[in-house]
Amino acid sequence: MPSARRKPRKVPTNVSVRPELVSEARSRSPNISEIVVHALEQALRERRRQGWLAENREPIDQYNQRATKRGMFSDSWRRF
Repeated sequence: MPSARRKPRKVPTNVSVRPELVSEARSRSPNISEIVVHALEQALRERRRQGWLAENREPIDQYNQRATKRGMFSDSWRRF
């Protein structure tokens, strides 16, 4: 029976990195790949977020303008 928590397959990749970054990374963690994967995940998550915000800027602005003009549906229930 296969394990439910299998690690995703990794693809070997060549990356050029400044020597001082490699040196510091090795002094802090023996697994540079783990550091690179984590940093890449964070950078891609932020790029997706920025793309979503740019793609949805107009509807967000319209909603905010409408909420400023008309108020929120819950305004009558708020106690602050």
